[in-house]
Amino acid sequence: MSTPTRIYTPAERRRRAALVARGTRQAFADAVDPRIQRQLDAIDAAAEDRAAREQAALARQLEDAKNELATARAREKAASREERTAARTARKAAEDRLRRCERALRR
Repeated sequence: MSTPTRIYTPAERRRRAALVARGTRQAFADAVDPRIQRQLDAIDAAAEDRAAREQAALARQLEDAKNELATARAREKAASREERTAARTARKAAEDRLRRCERALRR
């Protein structure tokens, strides 16, 4: 499943449903108010902007997680015998974070 192109808040969902219902009733009466379409367009634009920002934030987090994992792997390779256990734990934590970020980006 991919990230939705629009993310509506609960209030926007309710408002949009009410506007669609009102527009439908007006369409049956052949008296559609153009303000309804403008309001729907404004709600849709806000939802699209919200989805784009969320997608960009998830992409930034994924890049940070990849960099963190690369750093953890390098530290593990360069660690002394005494520090190797802690470095391995840090690498595994970085791998877990990367997996969570990838999963969030796919949702």
